[in-house]
Formats: sequence, C-alpha cells, structure tokens
Amino acid sequence: MDSKVMSLSEAVSRFVHDGMSVVMGTALEALIPFAAGFEIIRQGKRDLNLVGPISDILFDILVGAGVARKISAAWLGNVIAGSGYNIRRAAEQGVPVEVEMEDHSNFTIALALKAGAMAVPFLPTRTALGSDLVGSHLVPMSCPLTGQKLMAVRALEPDLAIIHMQRADDQGNGHLWGHSGITQDALLASSVTLVTCEELVSADVIRSDPNRCLVGGFKVKAVVPLAGACLPSSAQGVWNRDHSFYLEYHQQSKSLTGFQDWLKRWVLDTDHQGFLKLLGSERLERLKVKSPALAASVDYGY
Repeated sequence: MDSKVMSLSEAVSRFVHDGMSVVMGTALEALIPFAAGFEIIRQGKRDLNLVGPISDILFDILVGAGVARKISAAWLGNVIAGSGYNIRRAAEQGVPVEVEMEDHSNFTIALALKAGAMAVPFLPTRTALGSDLVGSHLVPMSCPLTGQKLMAVRALEPDLAIIHMQRADDQGNGHLWGHSGITQDALLASSVTLVTCEELVSADVIRSDPNRCLVGGFKVKAVVPLAGACLPSSAQGVWNRDHSFYLEYHQQSKSLTGFQDWLKRWVLDTDHQGFLKLLGSERLERLKVKSPALAASVDYGY
C-alpha cells in the first residue's frame, strides 16, 4: 500500500476544509494536537465546528484566530489559569466572530461520540437530568420499555479527527499510551483521521503490541511524523506539560492586541520548527521526560 506519510502543511491542506466538524483534544489535557491546530490557522481555514472535551488553550487560540463558527465541548478555557479570554470575547462581544456554543458535560460529549462510534442516533442516560444543558443535542425522553425519565444524547459524527500519538507506521496504525480519554470513540465516530506522531516506526513494531494499537490505519488519511507536535501539552514518556507556556499565554491574551501579538509571534510568522526554536533548546530539554518508567514486557506467543 502507498505510504500515507506527508508534511503537516500538505495534510491540513488536503484534509481540513472550511465548514468541517473537527474533533481534537480527545485525551483531555495530554496529546493535544497543537501543531496541527496552528497549521489550520496559518492556512486560513474558517467556519469549523470544534469538538472536544477539553482542548485547553488550543480552542481559545483557534477562536481568537477566527477559525471557529461553533464549538461542541464540555469545557473551554485555560486549565491552569481559568478563563480563556478569546472565548469570552467571542461569547460576550462577538470578537473576532460570533461563535455558536453547544454545551456538554464531560460525560455527555463522551456519550455523543460513543453513539457516533456505534452508528446509532443517540444514547440514553440519566446524567444531565435537571440541568440547563437541554437543547437539540440533549433531549428529555421516556424509556419505551420502563417509562423511566432519561436524557437522549444526540450522536456526534465529526468529519475529521486530529490526534497526536507516540508512534505510528506509514499506514496510520498507531500506539498511544497514558491517559487516552475518549480518543478511541472519537476516532470511530469520525469519517477520517489525521495523525501526528512523535516517531514513525515499522509495521512490525505496531504489530508487536496489538493491544496498544488504539488507532487503526483504515480510518487514517494522513500520517505526519512531527516530534513535539503536542507541545505545550504532554505526551506520556516523551514530554512533560509546559505549565509556564500556559501561564504566559494567559497573561498575553488578556487583551485583544496582546493576543494578536502572541499569535503573530508563535503561529503566523513561523512554522513548527520555528515554534520549537522559539521555545529554545534549554526549555525543550527541561520538558523531556527524565525518569523512564517502562512497562513489563508481554508475550503474545501461540
């Protein structure tokens, strides 16, 4: 089979289109595909529906850059600091554009993607009953079997999933470990997947540990080997979270002009390699995992 390996710019150009629904940040605070999000901004994509449980400041940056028209999410902001100022400006002032909000809890968005993965229109649950989350995506219902009052969570089926993982082969079969969040359901619910990875490995490496293969290449359109593509978020066994980056962003994005200066420096006037250079070799070395904690070997013999 032909290799699916390509550059980040080519992958975003070919597979991210205006008006798409795109799910990112499915491992919660880890493995957030920041590099892909930044490339989406550089290429001027517009009117995206951003889907995710917690994409930390990535969604705030995308909103500030005018990329989003709608967000389906459980939480928005800056985890370490609180508010996401771009999201607040969009919600309160329509700056830079008005953004439609589809509010979820962490559990209901997980159920929505689970329903999408199962190819059913909704999943019933007791959660969110009595809350103000009710809307076209969360509808009170009565169980047809028992008459119990339930909430129907409408399925989410994103056009595209963008994920980062520790390693993948050239077909997109990949290993992801650590906290995976709702990644697997998001991948199965989405039409196609774009993968960035820390390391490109042979198919034999992936086949050697099938239980760690969270991503199947049959759903993957593009594989982008790009070390540090999750920074400033973490990747178990590779990178620690860059807490100072989030705090610096929080201060600089308080004002619109401050955010625009930040965006120009960190995103618009550079590429991923330039982003790493801006972080600096000393900072990158500090973020690298220093204390390996290897798992015990397993035997898949027969």
